Amino acid sequence: MSEPSQSLLPSFSISAVEQDTGLSKDTLRMWERRYQFPQPGRDKHGERVYPAGQVEKLRTIKRLMDNGHRPGKLVSRSIEELQQFYSGLAGGQSQDGPTASRLQALLDLIKNHRVHDLRQQLSQCLMRQGLHHFLTDTVTPLNMLVGEAWMSGQFEIFEEHLYTETLQGLLRTAISTMPDSGRTPLMMLTTLPTEQHNLGLLMAEAMFVMEGATCISLGIQTPVRDIALAAAAHKADIVAVSFSAAFAPAQVCDGLEALRDRLPREIAVWAGGGNAGLGRRDIPGVTLLHGLDSVAPAVTQWRESHVTA
Repeated sequence: MSEPSQSLLPSFSISAVEQDTGLSKDTLRMWERRYQFPQPGRDKHGERVYPAGQVEKLRTIKRLMDNGHRPGKLVSRSIEELQQFYSGLAGGQSQDGPTASRLQALLDLIKNHRVHDLRQQLSQCLMRQGLHHFLTDTVTPLNMLVGEAWMSGQFEIFEEHLYTETLQGLLRTAISTMPDSGRTPLMMLTTLPTEQHNLGLLMAEAMFVMEGATCISLGIQTPVRDIALAAAAHKADIVAVSFSAAFAPAQVCDGLEALRDRLPREIAVWAGGGNAGLGRRDIPGVTLLHGLDSVAPAVTQWRESHVTA
């Protein structure tokens, strides 16, 4: 069977590609000049149009960039090489036996848009495992698999959003049913401007609440000035910020330094998430949390250092 003509394949405007991949129009034009990729065609008005295959490759490159890789090392590779490379990065997260079957069953529910069944199955996992193991043994590997499925084109963006919204609703309910301990530390949780992902923040909040901390969430995309004002108004002990892989890695340290400078020294700054920019520079006064299992030791250490005589 012959390959379809390029003219019959779908193509996308530069605005559509920007929305789909998260790569700005300026970046797309710069790569076109510097790397000779992408190579868009032109529509009847002379505007750039990008073939579906190039958009898929751009999406994969962006995912690898979010994991800390430079575009110049990626654009010359084929889409198959890039996808294999990304799969290799996720290889250490692979699951075996019953766990793999359970996660695959959840992925199938997402792909088949069975929202009610997905919510029910996730709820049952939560009840069986308890909140801590649900987050570490189900949600964390499932997040990786969903992200990999989206990157490889198996999931559409709306399917990833369906999963995220379902899980966020479940976590909010779980957090709201936990008793307010009234204990320190009083933690203020948020993300910096342009960080639109709330799932990591909710996962961290659940872990902090399980450790008996008092949590106040500002939601996402809070300007640094407003974070400082809110922390002062609520007399927060710690400001915790989350960075997903989608946040520009080059901006992570600058954002943390700006936040640290705005806050008085007695308010600690904690940061965590899956962003490759975390830890690129040592920032005095900022504590990095390396995964959910680091939450309990960090809270314990804070309490021990703030015991009054």
